[in-house]
Amino acid sequence: MPFAPQAYPGYVDPLAKSKIVAGLLGIFLGGLGIHRFYLGFTTIGVVQIVVTILTCGIGSIWGLVEGILYLVGASGFTTDADGRPLRE
Repeated sequence: MPFAPQAYPGYVDPLAKSKIVAGLLGIFLGGLGIHRFYLGFTTIGVVQIVVTILTCGIGSIWGLVEGILYLVGASGFTTDADGRPLRE
């Protein structure tokens, strides 16, 4: 039987990223895609940088919205690039 961390109450994945850190990075540095780099989504992070530059900063709203979505735990914003659930 494979190891199932969810079967052990109180288990915290030591490699799990923080949703609070991801959310705050998205809110404050979202235009640079820093929150995406933090979570391992490097391609989307680079795209966010390019969009922010091409729109003279208006594209940074994208990162702000994503930061809020990470903080509230919206569907699709609860895991990192490896599929690990974000910790509180």
